[in-house]
Amino acid sequence: MIRTRGRILGPSALALAVAAGLAGPALAQTAPAAAGAAPQDPQVVVAAPAEERAVVNRILVRGNQRIDQTTVLSYLPIQPGDTIDAATIDVAVRTLSRTGLFANVQLGLQPNGDLVVEIAENPIINQVTFEGNKALTEKKLTDEVTIKPRGIYTRARVQEDVGKIIELYRLSGRISATVTPKLVQLEQNRVDVVFEIDEGPETGVAAITFLGNTAFSDSDLRDVMVTKESSWWRLFSSNDNYDPNRLDYDREQLRKFYTNRGYYDFRILSSVAELKPDNSAFGMTITLEEGDRYNFGEVKVVTENDRLNADFLQRLLPIRSGDLYESDRIERAVDALTFAAGSAGYAFVEINPSYRANPETDTVDVTFNLKEGQRVYIDRINVVGNTRTLDSVIRRELVVGEGDAFNRSLVERSRNNLRALGFFKDVKIEETRGSAPDRTVVNVTVEEQPTGELSVGAGFSSVDSFVLNLGITERNFRGRGQNVVARAEWGSLRQQIDFRFTEPKFLGRDLRAGFDLFHTRYDLSEYSSYDYRSTGGGLRLSYPLNGYSLFSVRYFLKNDEVIIPNGYCGVGAGSSALCDQAGAFINSSAGYTLMVDRRNDPVRPTRGWSASVRQDLAGIGGDVNYLKTEADASWYYGITPAWVVSVQGSTGYVSGWNGDPIRINDRFFKGGNTFRGFETAGMGARDLTTTDALGGNFYAIGTVELTVPNYLPDEYGIKTSLFADVGTLGLLDDRYTVNSVTGLPNPNIVDNLALRAAAGLSIHWRSPMGPIRFDLSKVLSKEDYDKTETFRFSTSTQF
Repeated sequence: MIRTRGRILGPSALALAVAAGLAGPALAQTAPAAAGAAPQDPQVVVAAPAEERAVVNRILVRGNQRIDQTTVLSYLPIQPGDTIDAATIDVAVRTLSRTGLFANVQLGLQPNGDLVVEIAENPIINQVTFEGNKALTEKKLTDEVTIKPRGIYTRARVQEDVGKIIELYRLSGRISATVTPKLVQLEQNRVDVVFEIDEGPETGVAAITFLGNTAFSDSDLRDVMVTKESSWWRLFSSNDNYDPNRLDYDREQLRKFYTNRGYYDFRILSSVAELKPDNSAFGMTITLEEGDRYNFGEVKVVTENDRLNADFLQRLLPIRSGDLYESDRIERAVDALTFAAGSAGYAFVEINPSYRANPETDTVDVTFNLKEGQRVYIDRINVVGNTRTLDSVIRRELVVGEGDAFNRSLVERSRNNLRALGFFKDVKIEETRGSAPDRTVVNVTVEEQPTGELSVGAGFSSVDSFVLNLGITERNFRGRGQNVVARAEWGSLRQQIDFRFTEPKFLGRDLRAGFDLFHTRYDLSEYSSYDYRSTGGGLRLSYPLNGYSLFSVRYFLKNDEVIIPNGYCGVGAGSSALCDQAGAFINSSAGYTLMVDRRNDPVRPTRGWSASVRQDLAGIGGDVNYLKTEADASWYYGITPAWVVSVQGSTGYVSGWNGDPIRINDRFFKGGNTFRGFETAGMGARDLTTTDALGGNFYAIGTVELTVPNYLPDEYGIKTSLFADVGTLGLLDDRYTVNSVTGLPNPNIVDNLALRAAAGLSIHWRSPMGPIRFDLSKVLSKEDYDKTETFRFSTSTQF
């Protein structure tokens, strides 16, 4: 018997006394963590529950170093004055242990009613290191684990990270990798965590074998799979090791491959991976059941009511009875029906295709069941993700507003408008249900991208010329959508200083207004023995005629000066086509541009066309009189998302009026970036005596380009295309091509509008430095006096 406060405690009271720790705080405790030991759940030692209960007078916290006493008490589910028993203290111990802050917790009730909480804090992690890793970098491992320096060490988190590291190695093809965590005890209750890694050998795929396939060979099916057989030449591939997750993806790829070729009943019966005895590689065996080849049978659309015309919707389907069954066409049909219903104002239409196979006729009947729901109106529009661009700049590009009837086509046009700004890397517009069944919330999510650009361009030609251009552009000044260009360019061809400003919503209306100030010098001595200097400014105003057309007007006033080297125009030297241009002239011109854009995507079009017409009339005052007209058009057709054909054409003609010829600086010059395979000003009329390029009053150029897959990951940002350019340039004024005395053609001036042609390869790389373009060209048709090049590159850096 134990006597307390003048009375005798019975056996049950003794149990409570022992449990409460009358001789010291030892009612319940968790075992301290052992260095390097496997994590375990806290072990709580509690005496058997007693019938008697005790009242807590005070709560004392001992052993805390970093953690404040109030923090400990906030986690403790006991307050002074509470009546407790062994079960209550057990709950308290487990509650404190589950915080992860403590390595050891002990609670004891003193005879005077004081509850003593004795804790040992978990150590602080000083550093996390990895030893033995060669296949995976330390950064990749660091990003994967959850424990970090200056964090709190717990055995559970370390063991969780061990599992993550092993999984990371498994995905990289090393299924025998082992990880052993070690602790290094430091002063001030700190530890270093060391993960000792034994990577083991890389487990490859020795062979992939198919059973049951008759329609397609093993080689055909292996091409469909992402997993590849290990080969010595796959040095940079990680797809030739065994990964169960990747195998699940391959099963789905095989299913899509067969169902897109008519095999509606296709099934994978089994897929087995067997490890070789030496643990070096797996052998994979996939058993298939191909089934028969099916065609589409009856295809129909069934609507819930008459608000959507089922016959009209059926005509929109990309499926016809008798066509070969393809599962992807089902998905495209659902997309087409969803878009059509959205354009009619039904934002939340439900489309459920149902199938009925007819093995006797090898056909599949497909019924698209539409549940329209109510016609929907836009409750509100949320703009998310714009960290820089103002909300007003985004909202003014939307052609739908709050309170409008929902229209899918207008929503898609709004998305294209935002993408066309060039401010955002990605634009998503999604709908969620609003405050009522007939209301929807439109969420516009944008991802900002750099809109400032530090441009650098360089080019090499067949005569080893080098050009470097620099410039600064900001397309979204202060997030207001304003375009500012402050540019200084230096190069062997051009030196330029200019400033441009454009306000896209002038006076709060749908008007784009701006002004230009510039000073430019062209050093064309390598191409045409003259320097050209121009200083001036201009005003611009444009406005949309509709959702696809833009009309703009402009006025420019500039001083143009052509400088000819001394002695160049002596007897028997340069031609009058150049010598007559010497001097300074005032050019006062007004013009307009009409542009139509019917492409399906303003950034990466795969369908549609665009066209523009430009005219400028010089002679509104000043010393120069001419009418210049240019036109261009582009057409796009995507065979597949990776194969896109584009056809482009452009032409221009300039003619003088009031008896004025066309000065050399107002003529057209082509080559370089405007006609691949030829140097800048490398084609067109030329003075054979001096080899000077004289340009032309007329040009016509056509381009066919085919974007082709390069089988590189999309994240590399590399696009490859094949191109062919064909065109002509020339048609100088007669006074420069005909001898004024004899009336015969001048033999030193060649101007015959001969066709030029070139073909080659273009590589576009969206590199970390900015977009880079490489052009490799082979000239197919040229004149003897033309100047050609086989390689050109340009690059720009964004900020």
